[in-house]
Order: sequence, then structure tokens, then C-alpha cells
Amino acid sequence: MKKVLVVGAGIGGLCTAIRLLNKGYDVTILEKENRVGGKVNIKIKNGARFDLTASVLMTPKIYTDIFSEVGKDYRDYFEMIKIDPIYKVNYYDKNSYKYYSELGKMVEELENLEEGLSIHYLEFLYKSFEKYLNSKKYFLDKPMINKEEILKLKTITKFLESNPFITTSDYLKSIIKNQYLLNYLIFQSMYIGVNPYKNSSLYTLIPAISHIYGLWYIKGGFYNYIEALKKLILELGGKIYVNTEVEKIVINKGKVIGVRTNRGNYKSDIIVCNADYPYAIKNLIRNKDYKEIEKQDYSCSVFIMYLGLNKKYKDLQVHNIYINKNFKKSIQDAFKGKLPKYPSLYLYYPSKIDETISGKFASILNVMVRVPNLKDSNIIWNKDTVQKFRNRIIKELKNIDGLENIENDILYESYLTPIHLKHKFYAHNGTAFGLSHKLNQTAYFRPHIKDDNIKGLYYIGSSTHPGNGVSVIIDGSKIIADEICKG
Repeated sequence: MKKVLVVGAGIGGLCTAIRLLNKGYDVTILEKENRVGGKVNIKIKNGARFDLTASVLMTPKIYTDIFSEVGKDYRDYFEMIKIDPIYKVNYYDKNSYKYYSELGKMVEELENLEEGLSIHYLEFLYKSFEKYLNSKKYFLDKPMINKEEILKLKTITKFLESNPFITTSDYLKSIIKNQYLLNYLIFQSMYIGVNPYKNSSLYTLIPAISHIYGLWYIKGGFYNYIEALKKLILELGGKIYVNTEVEKIVINKGKVIGVRTNRGNYKSDIIVCNADYPYAIKNLIRNKDYKEIEKQDYSCSVFIMYLGLNKKYKDLQVHNIYINKNFKKSIQDAFKGKLPKYPSLYLYYPSKIDETISGKFASILNVMVRVPNLKDSNIIWNKDTVQKFRNRIIKELKNIDGLENIENDILYESYLTPIHLKHKFYAHNGTAFGLSHKLNQTAYFRPHIKDDNIKGLYYIGSSTHPGNGVSVIIDGSKIIADEICKG
């Protein structure tokens, strides 16, 4: 039985382990933290379970397929609840709208907003969903290790048909004229940390699949999915060692032979590296050229507030967006090294539908803002910076219906900054989404899942192909497992 070592128990490492265990491999996962999950993690306070980062679950079949592939019923591990409306969107001018995945309700809401708007929305939905299907078939589900994969005529044709060289904002403006709907779709297109005013319109597929497949919630919070994966790994005979930090991937004559950790050495001629790719090649594989990856463009970062509250808010849904004035500037500031003066916000409120998650609080709320990464700014994330930015966010929260007195309702608050992402998760430059997804850093042009020079070394994570996003990485684990089987 062939042995595999997985470095890091993030979502990619866990899912790759399951798929390899199912193929008969002996798999050991080494995780430096005392809890698995990587950035898809949890913060526990007074019995409340705050999801640390990930909260939006789209394309639910991707999450459940990994269980059915190994002969398990996902319902024995976790419970999924469909959410509709998928978002409530509040605007700075006090208008608010609910946007649905159920087509009839969505059309009705849009027609109330503006007569004829639903026709333009349906055009957007059709065109952007086609981009998703083509991207998945010709790029996301392919290894993208060899140039031949992108030089096929069919692949090139489908790529050009998706109109990738126009920006997200310009593409959406060509279809949607209504400013309320337009800004909502632009905001959603930032899901993987790209600048919608500079980067490809390919990423409009994100709001499209959100509406077509709907959004789902895992009872108990997103981290329950991680716990389900862990349980499945142990049932399949996999081994997980926490508090075990890999210090070096050991290479001999162009082949991996094992790893050195703070708890001793482990041998294997197959290694899956789920550590952040730039960190890995600089610190774990020291004979790699780090300078090239350092020159690449990186995604933005995030600032997240975690609030334990003494009341429930009937006006919030599970997923909420706040679109502020000077929307374009507030979004672009994250890519220009600035903290937005009037931030637009994403609010995650699981207490809306889940009584089990709030612990001793009446409800819990995450508030997230896109901010610059550490490479692209001179922001010093000290207590003063955090407090000032926190106050700025609270001021905007008070502009949302039902949250006018939120500051008085806060019993507990804590924060995640780019510094936390850098030092706790070794995220290069404190980015939240790894390497940027600009066109010359996608598909074949993104770091490959299989090392080009070192035999037996594979990579999975936000900075490698197929890219960032929980569902994308889960699907990516299928590709890497198949490649390992090929040898």
C-alpha cells in the first residue's frame, strides 16, 4: 500500500486525503495547529460557534459528492438547509431588497424595483452561467499541467466566447443598467478577492451560480463540514496528527522522500502540500526559486468582526450585503492600499435560522470588509488602527434597518486582520484568497498541482490550480487524486 503524507489539514488537504484513502492509499495528515480546517475554521466563545472565514455555501452537490463517492450518505454527517432569499441587500439610501434563487420570487422583486429589469437579469443569468459551464468543463476540471491542454482549438474557442478581456464591471454594465442590481452583482463577483473594475468578466459566474443553485447553510455552522470530513477520514483509516508542524519537505535527487517536523521525521515518496504555496516554496522547499512567485499579483485581504449580541434582529437574513455610497471607490480601495472611508459590508447572521450556534448570546454576527493585503499597503494593524476601523464599520451598521442601536447590543467582539492570516495560517502577504485570479495567473499559468521538477510532490490550495473558493478546492482534490494515481 502506497503511503501519502498530506502537509496541512485545510479543506484541500482533507478532501484529497478522503479521495486517496478511497483509492487504497495509506494517508497521514500533518497539521501544525491543534484543530483541522486551516482558514475554514471556528472561534468558540461562551458556547457560541463563530465561523472564522468561510460562510457562503454554493453548488451543494460538490460538498456532498465526496461522501457519496466513498459510499456514505452525507446526511449521516451534517445537515444542509436551503436559504431563500439568498441575500438581503441594504443600501446607504435606506432602500433594501431581497434577492432570491427561486426564479419567480426574483422576477417579482426585480419588477417591483424597476419594470423590465427581470429581462436584463435573465440575460445576465444565461450568459454568465454559460461561462461557468465552459470554465468547469474546459479549465477547472482539467489538471492544466501541460500547455497542450490550453492550446486545443475547442478550449481556445470556448475561452474567447466567454468574452474574458472585458472587466466584470463593464460587462455587467452592458447588460444591467439599474444601479441597485448592478452593484449587488459586482459585490458578489468579488467572492475570490478580485478587483471587479480591473479583472476579467469570467467571475460574473459567481453570482450566476449563487442564484441558479441557491445558497445553503450547514446546521451548526460551516465548520461542521470540516468536522464531518475529519470523521470520514478517521473512518476510512486515515491518520491525523495535530500540533505537528512540517519544517521541511525533504528531497533527494529530485524526488521527495519525506518531511521533517517539530515532532520527528516522516517518510513517504508522495507528498501533498496543502500549505500556502508561496510559503511552501520559500520555507519548506528551499531549493525552489521564490523570487518569481514573489513578483506575482496577490488577492486582497479581509477584516472580520465577530459580534456576540444580546438580541435577535428580525430584519437580517443569513447573508446580507450593505452597499455604501461611493461604492466603486470603497471597493477599489482594497486594491489601492487604503482602508475604505465608507466601507461596503458583508454580514453573516447564522442565528437567523440556527438556534444551536449562538451559545450564551442571543445571536451572533460576522461583519466582513475587503481590505488591502500586507504587500500592497503601509497599514499598521495595531490596536489604534483596529479600533478606528471598527468604529467606522459600526457607524455604517447603524445605517441598516434594525441595527440602529447595535453598539449597545454588543456583549462580545473580536477581530481577524491580515496580520492574523499571515502569522496563524502562513498566508503570504496576509491575503485571504492567495494569488490573484487575473487571466495570466489562471489555469495553466497558475502554479501547477504537480511539481514540474520534483517527483512525488503535489500542491492544493488557494494559490494553485484550479483556484480559490471552498467548492473549487473540493473539486480540485478530485483532480489531484487522479494525477497521483497516474504516478
